[in-house]
Amino acid sequence: VQLQASGGGLVQLGGSLRLSCVASEFASYDHGVGWFRQAPGKEREGVSSVSLDDGSAYYADFVKGRFTISSDNAKNTVYLQMNSLKPEDTAVYYCATFRGDPLLLLRVWEEPSRYAVWGKGTQVTVSS
Repeated sequence: VQLQASGGGLVQLGGSLRLSCVASEFASYDHGVGWFRQAPGKEREGVSSVSLDDGSAYYADFVKGRFTISSDNAKNTVYLQMNSLKPEDTAVYYCATFRGDPLLLLRVWEEPSRYAVWGKGTQVTVSS
């Protein structure tokens, strides 16, 4: 499995971007896809994750109400719609596949160590 993230760019405060994560394929044991971000000098943090099994979505508190994750399994693609962007959203955004016990996704979706395959990141820069 290979993942390709795209859709990043430079946007002004309050603007929107839609990130895409395209997988070469999703294996039967790929139960979720998560979006993470990493700003300079900071640790990678979970932004959102979606279950490929039932579409359940999970969000970090700092993006709730602003970001929406969705999946199109037929296209092997997961999207992250980002609205009302803030300068603090500036980071490199990564997508990754979750291959653990699907019943655990609810509790561990924010932990990078739970994800098996990572794509190269896409830069998101929000100017004020």
